[in-house]
Amino acid sequence: MPPHDLKPSSAAPLTTDSGPSPADLLGRLRARGNSDPVTHVERVPARAGVPAPWPDWAPEDLRAAFARRGVAAPWRHQAEAADLAYTGTHVVVATGTASGKSLTYQLPALATLLTDPRATVLYLAPTKALAADQLRAIAGLELEEVRPACYDGDTPRAEREWIRRHSRFVLTNPDMLHHGVLPGHAHWSGFLRRLTYVVIDECHTYRGVFGSHIAHVLRRLRRQCAKYGRTPVFVLASATSGDPAETAGRLTGLPVTAVTEDTSPRGGVTFALWEPPLLPASTTDPEADRAPVRRSALRETADLLADTVAEGVRTLAFVRSRRGAEVVATNARRALDEAVPGLGDRVAAYRAGYLREERRELERALLRGELLGLASTNALELGVDLVGLDAVLVCGYPGTRASLWQQAGRAGRSGQEALAVLVARDDPLDTYLVHHPEAVFGTPVEATVLDPANPYVLGPQLACAAAEAPLTPADLELFGDGVKEAIDVLVDAGALRQRPTGWYWRHRERPEVDLRGGDGAPICVVEAATGRLLGTVDGGSSHFLLHPGAVYLHQGASYVVDTLDLADGCALVHPEEPDWSTHARDVTSLSVASVRSYVDAGPVGLFLGEVDVTSRVVSYQRRRIATGEVIDTRPLELPARELRTVAVWFTLSPESLTASGVDPADVPGALHAAEHAAIGLLPLVATCDRWDIGGLSTAVHPDTEAPTVFVYDGHPGGAGFAERAYGTAAAWLRATREAIAECGCESGCPSCVQSPKCGNGNNPLSKPDAIRILDVVLTNLPS
Repeated sequence: MPPHDLKPSSAAPLTTDSGPSPADLLGRLRARGNSDPVTHVERVPARAGVPAPWPDWAPEDLRAAFARRGVAAPWRHQAEAADLAYTGTHVVVATGTASGKSLTYQLPALATLLTDPRATVLYLAPTKALAADQLRAIAGLELEEVRPACYDGDTPRAEREWIRRHSRFVLTNPDMLHHGVLPGHAHWSGFLRRLTYVVIDECHTYRGVFGSHIAHVLRRLRRQCAKYGRTPVFVLASATSGDPAETAGRLTGLPVTAVTEDTSPRGGVTFALWEPPLLPASTTDPEADRAPVRRSALRETADLLADTVAEGVRTLAFVRSRRGAEVVATNARRALDEAVPGLGDRVAAYRAGYLREERRELERALLRGELLGLASTNALELGVDLVGLDAVLVCGYPGTRASLWQQAGRAGRSGQEALAVLVARDDPLDTYLVHHPEAVFGTPVEATVLDPANPYVLGPQLACAAAEAPLTPADLELFGDGVKEAIDVLVDAGALRQRPTGWYWRHRERPEVDLRGGDGAPICVVEAATGRLLGTVDGGSSHFLLHPGAVYLHQGASYVVDTLDLADGCALVHPEEPDWSTHARDVTSLSVASVRSYVDAGPVGLFLGEVDVTSRVVSYQRRRIATGEVIDTRPLELPARELRTVAVWFTLSPESLTASGVDPADVPGALHAAEHAAIGLLPLVATCDRWDIGGLSTAVHPDTEAPTVFVYDGHPGGAGFAERAYGTAAAWLRATREAIAECGCESGCPSCVQSPKCGNGNNPLSKPDAIRILDVVLTNLPS
């Protein structure tokens, strides 16, 4: 939608008489192009709430405090979960966005604090913003006995001692628990020996390697509490997820009861699936005319954000990457300013990597209504109470149905009607979903995947536990499968010393363990001329985002990287506004280390095992921003990276390929195309993102001696995604085959078999032969 189509109006909420209804707004948005981009509209009906009486054990002054906040009575699921927690049952509440999960842990926790003057509560949130939001809510109840306080990396040191000694409701994050509280447990002994509840908010975010680390941090917490004679009750809050009781049990190591029936009222949601139109052939790279290209989801989302802000509709646009959030905000601001000078100031970007002061000011501006539009990464997906949002734009499928519904639920928080739009990227999974709405609206959300037995997680976490207090034989059961083997490895490496009383940490320094599975310390981005710190990028992404010559975006300003110093953790940049973007390319090799499990299906073999992956970023492309045209490819000299991880792979006999009509010369392109599509569709069955996984295909692999397609976890030791793919291989590969076959292109495009992260420039690819290969696999593989 071009800027001249914008028709600004007063900033009226979407549901007032002066503003458009969600259906009317959607009609205006879809009518502004030459073709209708909407493939499906789902009407999620409004729902009435089912209240319940206050529990008998809830003190009168607590009920009065909630009443002052507008809570006359709990909903039935809130009362049920609160009662389970108050009576000592570990519980997880897995209900929809804005269903009042906060009350389910606030009610029993605060009731206990008011009736037991010695009790304490620990609250864990995955982000500082969410903890700060919860602190505001609890402090707003004005219960003097509670003394809530945030304890995180931003807490002034002068306040930390007071919090340890006097706060009875401490709000923090897993990183601070890992780096600060548990290593200094002696200073926290008074708090831990009285700890009654541990609240784990948004627990569905703890997945993959991060979730596996958090599982052991919680076991370390339980271990220290037991040392002081305490067994706190765990109360977990989650977005709707598959099998929340099992996931919460794996996370905490405890039996957990799930409450999943959402009895809160909900406003209706108009949910549209939006596929950007194909670009005219004249605007694409002449060498790529054979592959039709769709309009960028980033540009489409930026135009939609500008249109909704011009209508006076408060809108939050979720964008998958930091760079993407910057691009959407910048383009939306530009379009608005062209229509009405100054209106672009009502739009901003929000992402991790900003300095703390910037993030807090953006949050305040959004809550005050000074901002009408915000382009955010998933940093605002979680339960920060954003009041008054009327529409949500989701730029690209966020990887899981749980995240999709969590993001869509940011709008309509006060029960008003809301609009949600999923804007598809030119990607196999997104294309599949917008043409298979039943996969979005008719399918349960996924189970969260984590693997506490991952040796690359278990070993370092045991080292942390031993540094806090010597490990004893009684600890082996607490930390689960593989503990004895991991301890033996640590002993052999000289990290632990075995004595009759247990295993002792041998070094003066504590072990350094990154909970998020990052590859190295964050890289600081510094403006060379001024020395100003612009932000940070995690070490694992630095080769792709901060290589020399890369374009780096920050709050709408563009910079070009001059140097990347990995040893010093610093990238120097200078301001520049080039008309091109940069895209790094890498090369990968893989060898099989071991096989855990396999399925012999005649001419097809399906395997799960450990692999060694070596990759190196070797070059980058410069592409015109306006057209996507490739300007040139420039070489890079960066060090190789090695990874021992878990992979799923399938092999085919050459005879089966010949019989299916695949010419030997086309086998590499067929396997390559199938690999790309399989990576793109894996998030359909596992709680992963395509950037969490990698792949490799070859006509004859030296370890399998057969045509092979590998898909591997992009984290040391694996993250559980390959295991999930192995267990659901037939469903996963059937969806992959359908996505390729149903795409309207002739020879392959980004919607089916081309990949944005391909190190070989998407060459060779054979779309028809990829379908034939997958037919062979699905015909022989047990369902």
